[in-house]
Amino acid sequence: MVKLSVIVPFYNVQQYAPDTLRSLRANAREDFEFILVDDCSRDETPDILARAERELPGAVVVRHETNGGLATARNTGLDRARGEYLTFLDGDDWLAPGYYGQLVAAIEGLGCDFVRTDHVQCTARARTVHRVPHGLRDVVMDPREAILPADRSTSVDYAYAWAGIYHRRLADRGLLHFTDGLRTAEDRPWIWRLHREAESFAAVGLLGVFYRRGVASSLTQIGDVRQLDFIRAFDQVVRETAQDRDADRLLPKAVRTYCAIISHHLGSIERFEPPVARKLKSLSAAALKRMPQQVLDDALDSMDVQRATRLRRLRRRPVSAEAAA
Repeated sequence: MVKLSVIVPFYNVQQYAPDTLRSLRANAREDFEFILVDDCSRDETPDILARAERELPGAVVVRHETNGGLATARNTGLDRARGEYLTFLDGDDWLAPGYYGQLVAAIEGLGCDFVRTDHVQCTARARTVHRVPHGLRDVVMDPREAILPADRSTSVDYAYAWAGIYHRRLADRGLLHFTDGLRTAEDRPWIWRLHREAESFAAVGLLGVFYRRGVASSLTQIGDVRQLDFIRAFDQVVRETAQDRDADRLLPKAVRTYCAIISHHLGSIERFEPPVARKLKSLSAAALKRMPQQVLDDALDSMDVQRATRLRRLRRRPVSAEAAA
């Protein structure tokens, strides 16, 4: 029986993959498997993974013939996973030695559907600890109750799939797969669904994932059209939350978060290519018109003047039929 399946997508990360794979070796156990998904890399990543398949205990390499993006690559790994528990890692991040053993022990001790963990963010030589925005530690509770309040950062805003571990029963219920084809913000509909539909979770003060920021090839650093997939991702969050039994309570949080993300992108619009910047404005204006309007009014009233003014101005913008679709 495989105790833990670790799903690791790789795409053109030849500079970082060796560190990632060394850290997996320092976490290997005979009952762990590492599913390494090559998302059609065009650099030396496939050769690095081929060596890892021979040298890393428990490694299985799966190759995509076409690039599908992070969400699709994770889904490929999920479909191959055999473990009682599942977790994720990105191909340019790394782990502390023995971390996965501690992570499995944490979820087994708590007996819940999933566990969320803190992580270390690494930007060049700087190291910063980022904690799950959930005050209670080592306490099992209903994940639905950790979505609110609407005006504070909560567990659904800490959307990193690799910052945690998940019981197989969630995969069997269809709760661990991502929306195929999303190129960014793929974790957002995923984490909201987990918190609405899973039955139990806990946050633990366990550090062991080192998250590399500022990678030149990362979509967070690239101002091209793929960044606009956040619109599709948050449309899904709002649509699915509107169908929830607690929609009246939860929708204000979903809409307010969506507005905050739109405002964030508009506030740094200069990093986008000009045609993408224009498309960002038109798609965002259309998104505001799709939101429940009374909930949107309340969300804007609760925001600071700068963000609210920016969004109200955008809300008045005419929207083409193509953008509204």
